[in-house]
Amino acid sequence: MNVMPHRALLSVADKTGVVELARALADAGVELLSTGGTAKLLRDAGLTVTSVSEVTGFPEVFDGRVKTLHPRIHGGILGRWDLAEDRETARAHGIDPIGLVVVNLYPFRQTVARPDVAFDDAVEQIDIGGPAMVRAAAKNHAHTTVVVDPADYARVAEAAAGGGIDLELRRALAVKAFRHTAAYDAAIATWMGSHIGGSDAMPDPLVLEGTRVATLRYGENPHQQAAFYALPTPADHPSLARAEQLHGKELSYNNLLDLDAALGLALDLQAPGAVVIKHTNPCGAAEGAADEPLASVWRRAWATDPTSAFGGIVAFNREVDAETADLLAEIFLEAIIAPGFAPAALDALTRKKNLRLLALRPWPGAPRRLDLRSVAGGLLAQTNDGARDDLSAANVVTRRQPTDAERRALDFAWRVSRHVKSNAIVFARDGGLLGVGAGQMSRVDSCRIAVSKARDAQHDLRGAVVASDAFFPFADGLEVVAEAGATAVVQPGGSVRDEEVVAAADRLGLAMLFTATRHFRH
Repeated sequence: MNVMPHRALLSVADKTGVVELARALADAGVELLSTGGTAKLLRDAGLTVTSVSEVTGFPEVFDGRVKTLHPRIHGGILGRWDLAEDRETARAHGIDPIGLVVVNLYPFRQTVARPDVAFDDAVEQIDIGGPAMVRAAAKNHAHTTVVVDPADYARVAEAAAGGGIDLELRRALAVKAFRHTAAYDAAIATWMGSHIGGSDAMPDPLVLEGTRVATLRYGENPHQQAAFYALPTPADHPSLARAEQLHGKELSYNNLLDLDAALGLALDLQAPGAVVIKHTNPCGAAEGAADEPLASVWRRAWATDPTSAFGGIVAFNREVDAETADLLAEIFLEAIIAPGFAPAALDALTRKKNLRLLALRPWPGAPRRLDLRSVAGGLLAQTNDGARDDLSAANVVTRRQPTDAERRALDFAWRVSRHVKSNAIVFARDGGLLGVGAGQMSRVDSCRIAVSKARDAQHDLRGAVVASDAFFPFADGLEVVAEAGATAVVQPGGSVRDEEVVAAADRLGLAMLFTATRHFRH
């Protein structure tokens, strides 16, 4: 059944397209009601508008906090006009139907996105009357049409010009409206929860506001549907949704997973740093001294495992310069993310038609707060494994102390290890990754793979250090890395066989540190 609205209430914070919609409605014979700035805008455009205060017989009060919360407004929106009882009640109280509600809400998200926003200013941007009208109209979609998105104005105007809005469209717009208010409330709950002392890091219920950024071509495989949703994130926290794609093909599901892994490790590197990711695991990483050219750091990262790095995802924690870009342009890569690209670097890299280039500004200064993963019928949430471990506080459990050079290498290896899928084994030296064993069912197999990968890339492992994301359950893994040439190891400790492992380290002449902190990454 088509419903033709004879009165429409328009009250919008985002005024995009509202004049054009109002004019189309007026041409279709629809009476226009409005409030505040929207009413002024429509009148300035030459349209006849009835103020809500004329309908309610009550002025806007408390600086506009109360203007539409009135029975003559909500009764007009919620009336069931097919019921004689509702029609009689409406006549008795002077309530006229409002068949179309066009409302979008105060810009709360935009307000709290400002880093200097005051708490009270943010609270003033919490809309009350708007969500009430939207929810009322959505509930009563059998009689009332609700529109919250300017993208829907054209089809609503076309339907009104054609004599009425059909039930299918009213239902679709109602669903959209409930999602709109739910996301709005989620944004408020998330922001307020993070700004009020004593807030629970694991709130109950967990309220998420996901805005669809893109519908992706497919998921991990072509038969799977996929989309990318952005969650509200403080400006100094990582968010791929804020990255600007400067060049290349559209991002895929797998690209985004790998970019997330690359960004996470790049944020853990000291300046300047370079990362290569393949299937969410590092296959290359290096960090340099403050004055080391980025191109030099990149050469060391790429040299870790050039075979695996082919077609990889790359991250830098510094702007990509022309010299580095020339090196990157020689290689097949899927995507590069960095704080920015120098003009000459962009010129070199945009010659590669499909290479995706992403600039993330501002570069994040803090880790993300929560990691979320789906499981059957639910979500797992945990605080991010973002605390930097200070190895100066780690316990040296062997007779031999690590040298200063070994300590620096162990610090680098330990930071990289928490970005490698468990069981994780990392060989490193002089701020560069040499070999990685990832995602194996036994730690000794990860040790063997890390050695094998390093030797395949012709790395000399003599004098290298090793990081293990969790304890060595037996001495066998330690024996593998020592035989390959490692001289120092960092691991959490905590195994029932720690004494056996420490004794093996002493026998092998290794220096070994226990951190008491595990870094599983499943």
